[in-house]
Amino acid sequence: MTPLLPEGFRDRLPPHADAAAAIEARVLEAARLYGYERADPPLVEYADALGSRLKDGALTDAVRYVDPVSQRTLAIRPDVTAQIARIAATRMGHHPRPVRLSYAGPVLKLRSPELAPAREWRQIGCELIGLDSIAAAQEVVAVAVSALTAAGATGLSIDFTLPDLVATLSAGPLPVALESVETLQDRLDAKDAGAVAAIAPAYLPLIEAAGPFGTAMARLRAFDTGHVLASRLDGLAAIAAALGDDVALTLDPTERHGFEYQSWLGFSLFIAGAAREVGRGGTYALMHEGGAEETATGFSLYADAIVATAGTVDRRRLFLPFGTPGADGARMRAAGWVTVAALEPGDTPEAQLATHLYADGQARPLDG
Repeated sequence: MTPLLPEGFRDRLPPHADAAAAIEARVLEAARLYGYERADPPLVEYADALGSRLKDGALTDAVRYVDPVSQRTLAIRPDVTAQIARIAATRMGHHPRPVRLSYAGPVLKLRSPELAPAREWRQIGCELIGLDSIAAAQEVVAVAVSALTAAGATGLSIDFTLPDLVATLSAGPLPVALESVETLQDRLDAKDAGAVAAIAPAYLPLIEAAGPFGTAMARLRAFDTGHVLASRLDGLAAIAAALGDDVALTLDPTERHGFEYQSWLGFSLFIAGAAREVGRGGTYALMHEGGAEETATGFSLYADAIVATAGTVDRRRLFLPFGTPGADGARMRAAGWVTVAALEPGDTPEAQLATHLYADGQARPLDG
Protein backbone atom coordinates (compact mmCIF):
# COMPACT_ATOMS: atom_id res chain seq x y z
CA MET A 1 0.00 0.00 0.00
CA THR A 2 1.42 3.40 -1.02
CA PRO A 3 1.78 5.75 1.97
CA LEU A 4 -0.47 8.80 1.86
CA LEU A 5 2.32 11.14 2.98
CA PRO A 6 6.13 11.14 2.82
CA GLU A 7 8.06 9.99 5.87
CA GLY A 8 8.21 12.67 8.55
CA PHE A 9 4.94 14.36 7.55
CA ARG A 10 1.46 14.00 8.97
CA ASP A 11 -1.98 15.53 8.85
CA ARG A 12 -3.09 17.56 11.83
CA LEU A 13 -6.69 16.57 12.46
CA PRO A 14 -9.41 18.04 14.66
CA PRO A 15 -9.49 18.69 17.51
CA HIS A 16 -5.67 18.75 17.76
CA ALA A 17 -5.22 21.22 14.89
CA ASP A 18 -7.65 23.59 16.61
CA ALA A 19 -5.79 23.14 19.90
CA ALA A 20 -2.45 23.93 18.22
CA ALA A 21 -3.92 27.07 16.62
CA ALA A 22 -5.31 28.20 19.99
CA ILE A 23 -1.92 27.68 21.64
CA GLU A 24 -0.24 29.68 18.91
CA ALA A 25 -2.68 32.54 19.41
CA ARG A 26 -2.16 32.55 23.19
CA VAL A 27 1.63 32.52 22.85
CA LEU A 28 1.61 35.41 20.38
CA GLU A 29 -0.78 37.38 22.58
CA ALA A 30 1.47 36.86 25.60
CA ALA A 31 4.40 38.14 23.53
CA ARG A 32 2.38 41.11 22.25
CA LEU A 33 1.74 42.23 25.80
CA TYR A 34 5.52 42.53 26.23
CA GLY A 35 5.80 44.67 23.09
CA TYR A 36 6.71 41.96 20.57
CA GLU A 37 5.02 42.69 17.24
CA ARG A 38 4.43 39.94 14.72
CA ALA A 39 6.46 39.54 11.53
CA ASP A 40 5.43 37.01 8.90
CA PRO A 41 8.24 36.10 6.49
CA PRO A 42 7.69 33.81 3.48
CA LEU A 43 8.22 30.07 3.55
CA VAL A 44 10.91 30.17 0.84
CA GLU A 45 13.94 32.42 0.29
CA TYR A 46 17.10 32.48 -1.80
CA ALA A 47 19.31 29.79 -0.30
CA ASP A 48 22.54 31.79 -0.22
CA ALA A 49 20.89 34.76 1.53
CA LEU A 50 19.08 32.58 4.05
CA GLY A 51 22.24 30.67 4.95
CA SER A 52 24.28 33.82 5.49
CA ARG A 53 22.12 35.39 8.18
CA LEU A 54 23.28 33.45 11.23
CA LYS A 55 26.86 33.43 12.43
CA ASP A 56 28.50 30.26 11.08
CA GLY A 57 25.09 29.49 9.62
CA ALA A 58 24.63 26.67 7.14
CA LEU A 59 21.80 25.16 5.17
CA THR A 60 22.67 21.54 5.81
CA ASP A 61 19.20 21.09 7.33
CA ALA A 62 17.29 22.88 4.56
CA VAL A 63 15.40 21.48 1.58
CA ARG A 64 16.70 23.25 -1.53
CA TYR A 65 15.61 23.33 -5.16
CA VAL A 66 16.13 25.38 -8.31
CA ASP A 67 13.45 27.98 -8.95
CA PRO A 68 12.16 27.53 -12.55
CA VAL A 69 11.44 31.27 -12.73
CA SER A 70 14.69 32.82 -11.48
CA GLN A 71 16.92 29.78 -12.08
CA ARG A 72 18.39 30.42 -8.62
CA THR A 73 18.58 27.96 -5.74
CA LEU A 74 15.81 28.48 -3.20
CA ALA A 75 15.54 27.04 0.29
CA ILE A 76 12.50 26.16 2.35
CA ARG A 77 13.22 27.58 5.78
CA PRO A 78 14.37 25.08 8.42
CA ASP A 79 14.13 27.85 11.03
CA VAL A 80 12.45 31.27 11.12
CA THR A 81 15.17 33.05 13.11
CA ALA A 82 17.36 33.78 10.09
CA GLN A 83 14.42 35.40 8.34
CA ILE A 84 13.69 37.61 11.32
CA ALA A 85 17.36 38.65 11.15
CA ARG A 86 16.91 39.66 7.51
CA ILE A 87 13.81 41.70 8.30
CA ALA A 88 15.53 43.44 11.21
CA ALA A 89 18.61 44.25 9.11
CA THR A 90 16.82 45.42 5.95
CA ARG A 91 13.16 46.35 6.14
CA MET A 92 13.53 47.46 9.77
CA GLY A 93 17.17 48.53 9.68
CA HIS A 94 16.09 52.10 10.45
CA HIS A 95 14.17 51.05 13.56
CA PRO A 96 15.67 52.05 16.92
CA ARG A 97 17.22 49.12 18.75
CA PRO A 98 16.20 46.86 20.28
CA VAL A 99 13.59 45.57 17.83
CA ARG A 100 11.02 43.23 19.38
CA LEU A 101 9.50 40.78 16.89
CA SER A 102 7.37 37.66 17.24
CA TYR A 103 6.54 35.07 14.59
CA ALA A 104 4.71 31.81 13.90
CA GLY A 105 4.83 29.53 10.91
CA PRO A 106 5.83 26.16 9.48
CA VAL A 107 9.44 25.07 9.10
CA LEU A 108 10.77 22.11 7.12
CA LYS A 109 13.78 19.97 8.01
CA LEU A 110 15.73 17.99 5.42
CA ARG A 111 16.15 15.21 7.95
CA SER A 112 14.64 14.53 11.34
CA PRO A 113 16.39 13.26 14.48
CA GLU A 114 15.47 9.79 15.69
CA LEU A 115 13.78 11.10 18.84
CA ALA A 116 11.65 13.58 16.89
CA PRO A 117 10.70 11.99 13.55
CA ALA A 118 8.57 14.89 12.26
CA ARG A 119 10.21 16.94 9.50
CA GLU A 120 7.59 19.69 9.48
CA TRP A 121 6.88 21.80 12.57
CA ARG A 122 5.09 24.99 13.43
CA GLN A 123 7.61 27.24 15.09
CA ILE A 124 6.54 30.11 17.35
CA GLY A 125 8.98 32.54 18.89
CA CYS A 126 10.27 35.96 19.82
CA GLU A 127 13.48 37.77 18.91
CA LEU A 128 14.94 40.80 20.66
CA ILE A 129 17.26 42.26 18.03
CA GLY A 130 20.09 44.55 19.13
CA LEU A 131 20.82 43.37 22.68
CA ASP A 132 22.23 40.28 24.38
CA SER A 133 22.60 41.83 27.82
CA ILE A 134 21.46 40.42 31.15
CA ALA A 135 18.38 42.65 31.05
CA ALA A 136 17.56 41.42 27.54
CA ALA A 137 17.94 37.80 28.61
CA GLN A 138 15.77 38.39 31.69
CA GLU A 139 12.99 39.77 29.51
CA VAL A 140 13.18 37.03 26.87
CA VAL A 141 13.13 34.25 29.48
CA ALA A 142 10.19 35.95 31.22
CA VAL A 143 8.30 36.18 27.92
CA ALA A 144 8.95 32.46 27.26
CA VAL A 145 7.61 31.52 30.69
CA SER A 146 4.56 33.77 30.26
CA ALA A 147 3.91 32.31 26.81
CA LEU A 148 4.00 28.72 28.06
CA THR A 149 1.77 29.62 31.00
CA ALA A 150 -0.70 31.28 28.64
CA ALA A 151 -0.64 28.12 26.51
CA GLY A 152 -1.84 26.15 29.53
CA ALA A 153 1.45 24.37 30.21
CA THR A 154 2.30 23.32 33.77
CA GLY A 155 5.39 22.04 35.52
CA LEU A 156 7.68 24.54 33.80
CA SER A 157 11.42 24.03 34.08
CA ILE A 158 14.41 25.67 32.41
CA ASP A 159 17.82 24.13 31.82
CA PHE A 160 20.48 26.79 31.33
CA THR A 161 23.79 26.37 29.54
CA LEU A 162 26.85 28.50 28.75
CA PRO A 163 27.55 27.67 25.08
CA ASP A 164 30.85 29.58 24.76
CA LEU A 165 32.25 28.34 28.07
CA VAL A 166 34.91 26.01 26.64
CA ALA A 167 35.89 28.50 23.94
CA THR A 168 36.36 31.18 26.59
CA LEU A 169 38.42 28.99 28.90
CA SER A 170 40.53 27.37 26.18
CA ALA A 171 41.51 30.77 24.77
CA GLY A 172 42.53 32.05 28.21
CA PRO A 173 43.15 30.48 31.62
CA LEU A 174 42.89 26.81 30.56
CA PRO A 175 44.59 26.61 27.15
CA VAL A 176 43.70 23.77 24.80
CA ALA A 177 45.15 23.14 21.35
CA LEU A 178 42.86 24.71 18.76
CA GLU A 179 42.39 21.42 16.92
CA SER A 180 41.20 19.75 20.14
CA VAL A 181 38.63 22.33 21.29
CA GLU A 182 35.71 20.94 19.28
CA THR A 183 36.41 17.39 20.40
CA LEU A 184 36.65 18.58 24.01
CA GLN A 185 33.29 20.32 23.69
CA ASP A 186 31.70 17.18 22.30
CA ARG A 187 33.12 14.96 25.05
CA LEU A 188 32.05 17.38 27.78
CA ASP A 189 28.57 17.47 26.26
CA ALA A 190 28.52 13.66 26.33
CA LYS A 191 29.82 13.61 29.93
CA ASP A 192 32.67 11.34 28.78
CA ALA A 193 35.08 11.74 31.72
CA GLY A 194 37.69 9.38 30.26
CA ALA A 195 37.95 11.27 26.99
CA VAL A 196 37.98 14.65 28.76
CA ALA A 197 40.79 13.47 31.05
CA ALA A 198 42.81 12.41 28.01
CA ILE A 199 42.37 15.77 26.27
CA ALA A 200 42.37 18.31 29.13
CA PRO A 201 41.98 16.96 32.68
CA ALA A 202 41.56 20.47 34.09
CA TYR A 203 38.07 20.50 32.56
CA LEU A 204 36.83 17.43 34.44
CA PRO A 205 35.10 19.44 37.21
CA LEU A 206 32.74 20.85 34.57
CA ILE A 207 31.12 17.43 34.19
CA GLU A 208 30.08 17.48 37.84
CA ALA A 209 28.98 21.11 37.63
CA ALA A 210 25.61 20.10 36.22
CA GLY A 211 22.32 19.56 37.99
CA PRO A 212 19.99 21.64 40.19
CA PHE A 213 20.72 25.30 39.59
CA GLY A 214 21.98 26.28 43.05
CA THR A 215 24.30 23.30 43.40
CA ALA A 216 25.66 23.64 39.86
CA MET A 217 26.30 27.36 40.32
CA ALA A 218 28.23 26.73 43.54
CA ARG A 219 30.42 24.17 41.80
CA LEU A 220 31.04 26.49 38.86
CA ARG A 221 32.05 29.35 41.13
CA ALA A 222 34.42 27.02 43.00
CA PHE A 223 35.89 25.92 39.67
CA ASP A 224 36.33 29.53 38.51
CA THR A 225 39.25 30.35 40.77
CA GLY A 226 40.49 33.08 38.43
CA HIS A 227 37.05 34.72 38.21
CA VAL A 228 37.10 34.52 34.42
CA LEU A 229 33.47 33.43 34.41
CA ALA A 230 32.32 35.79 37.15
CA SER A 231 30.34 38.15 34.90
CA ARG A 232 28.59 35.25 33.16
CA LEU A 233 27.73 33.55 36.42
CA ASP A 234 26.52 36.78 37.99
CA GLY A 235 24.32 37.38 34.95
CA LEU A 236 22.94 33.86 35.10
CA ALA A 237 22.18 34.28 38.81
CA ALA A 238 20.31 37.52 38.09
CA ILE A 239 18.21 35.85 35.38
CA ALA A 240 17.34 32.97 37.71
CA ALA A 241 16.48 35.31 40.59
CA ALA A 242 14.00 37.22 38.41
CA LEU A 243 12.03 34.00 37.77
CA GLY A 244 11.18 33.42 41.41
CA ASP A 245 10.17 30.01 42.70
CA ASP A 246 7.49 29.10 40.16
CA VAL A 247 9.91 27.59 37.63
CA ALA A 248 12.29 24.70 38.34
CA LEU A 249 15.84 25.53 37.26
CA THR A 250 18.80 23.37 36.30
CA LEU A 251 22.20 24.13 34.82
CA ASP A 252 24.38 22.12 32.44
CA PRO A 253 27.22 24.51 31.62
CA THR A 254 28.73 22.45 28.79
CA GLU A 255 25.54 21.44 26.94
CA ARG A 256 26.13 22.23 23.26
CA HIS A 257 23.66 20.15 21.26
CA GLY A 258 21.20 22.58 19.74
CA PHE A 259 23.21 25.59 20.94
CA GLU A 260 25.97 25.64 18.32
CA TYR A 261 25.22 29.25 17.36
CA GLN A 262 24.44 30.71 20.79
CA SER A 263 26.97 32.93 22.54
CA TRP A 264 27.11 33.37 26.32
CA LEU A 265 23.66 32.03 27.24
CA GLY A 266 21.40 29.19 26.13
CA PHE A 267 18.32 27.62 27.68
CA SER A 268 15.94 24.73 27.06
CA LEU A 269 12.28 24.86 28.07
CA PHE A 270 10.47 21.84 29.53
CA ILE A 271 6.90 21.30 30.68
CA ALA A 272 5.05 18.52 32.48
CA GLY A 273 4.14 15.62 30.23
CA ALA A 274 6.74 16.31 27.55
CA ALA A 275 9.52 13.78 27.03
CA ARG A 276 11.76 16.38 25.37
CA GLU A 277 12.18 20.13 25.46
CA VAL A 278 9.34 22.15 23.94
CA GLY A 279 11.53 25.13 23.12
CA ARG A 280 14.99 26.64 23.17
CA GLY A 281 16.50 30.08 23.34
CA GLY A 282 19.54 32.14 24.13
CA THR A 283 21.83 34.91 22.97
CA TYR A 284 23.46 34.87 19.55
CA ALA A 285 24.98 36.99 16.77
CA LEU A 286 23.22 37.87 13.52
CA MET A 287 25.22 38.31 10.35
CA HIS A 288 24.39 41.35 8.18
CA GLU A 289 25.57 42.36 4.73
CA GLY A 290 29.31 42.87 4.54
CA GLY A 291 30.00 40.63 7.53
CA ALA A 292 28.70 43.05 10.18
CA GLU A 293 27.30 41.41 13.30
CA GLU A 294 24.42 42.36 15.54
CA THR A 295 23.64 40.81 18.91
CA ALA A 296 20.25 39.33 19.64
CA THR A 297 18.34 37.26 22.19
CA GLY A 298 15.35 35.05 21.51
CA PHE A 299 13.48 31.77 21.91
CA SER A 300 11.44 29.33 19.83
CA LEU A 301 8.57 27.05 20.86
CA TYR A 302 6.91 24.16 19.03
CA ALA A 303 3.12 24.11 19.27
CA ASP A 304 2.82 20.41 18.41
CA ALA A 305 5.06 19.45 21.32
CA ILE A 306 2.95 21.53 23.69
CA VAL A 307 -0.34 20.11 22.38
CA ALA A 308 1.00 16.59 22.87
CA THR A 309 1.15 17.20 26.63
CA ALA A 310 -2.47 18.31 26.88
CA GLY A 311 -3.97 14.81 27.06
CA THR A 312 -7.66 15.03 26.22
CA VAL A 313 -8.31 18.16 24.17
CA ASP A 314 -11.46 20.08 25.10
CA ARG A 315 -14.08 19.57 22.38
CA ARG A 316 -17.27 21.03 23.83
CA ARG A 317 -19.85 21.15 21.02
CA LEU A 318 -23.50 22.16 21.31
CA PHE A 319 -25.94 20.38 18.97
CA LEU A 320 -28.71 22.59 17.60
CA PRO A 321 -31.67 20.41 16.51
CA PHE A 322 -33.07 20.86 13.03
CA GLY A 323 -35.15 24.00 12.83
CA THR A 324 -33.51 25.81 15.78
CA PRO A 325 -33.94 29.56 15.15
CA GLY A 326 -30.76 31.26 13.95
CA ALA A 327 -31.03 33.84 16.72
CA ASP A 328 -30.84 31.07 19.34
CA GLY A 329 -27.64 29.73 17.82
CA ALA A 330 -26.15 33.25 17.68
CA ARG A 331 -27.01 33.78 21.35
CA MET A 332 -25.26 30.55 22.37
CA ARG A 333 -22.18 31.34 20.27
CA ALA A 334 -22.02 34.77 21.88
CA ALA A 335 -21.99 32.96 25.23
CA GLY A 336 -18.91 31.00 24.14
CA TRP A 337 -20.44 27.81 22.79
CA VAL A 338 -19.31 26.00 19.66
CA THR A 339 -22.56 25.16 17.90
CA VAL A 340 -23.17 22.38 15.38
CA ALA A 341 -26.50 22.78 13.64
CA ALA A 342 -28.50 19.87 12.23
CA LEU A 343 -28.95 20.44 8.51
CA GLU A 344 -31.56 17.72 8.03
CA PRO A 345 -34.27 16.25 10.29
CA GLY A 346 -32.50 12.94 10.92
CA ASP A 347 -29.25 14.44 12.16
CA THR A 348 -28.22 13.51 15.72
CA PRO A 349 -25.88 14.87 18.38
CA GLU A 350 -23.86 11.66 18.27
CA ALA A 351 -23.31 11.93 14.53
CA GLN A 352 -21.97 15.46 14.99
CA LEU A 353 -19.72 14.51 17.94
CA ALA A 354 -21.63 16.91 20.17
CA THR A 355 -21.20 16.95 23.92
CA HIS A 356 -24.34 19.01 24.65
CA LEU A 357 -27.86 19.33 23.28
CA TYR A 358 -29.76 22.60 22.90
CA ALA A 359 -33.19 22.09 24.47
CA ASP A 360 -35.68 24.49 26.07
CA GLY A 361 -33.30 27.40 25.48
CA GLN A 362 -30.41 25.78 27.38
CA ALA A 363 -27.39 23.61 26.80
CA ARG A 364 -27.85 20.18 28.36
CA PRO A 365 -25.01 17.64 28.64
CA LEU A 366 -25.68 14.47 26.68
CA ASP A 367 -24.33 12.26 29.44
CA GLY A 368 -26.62 13.84 32.01
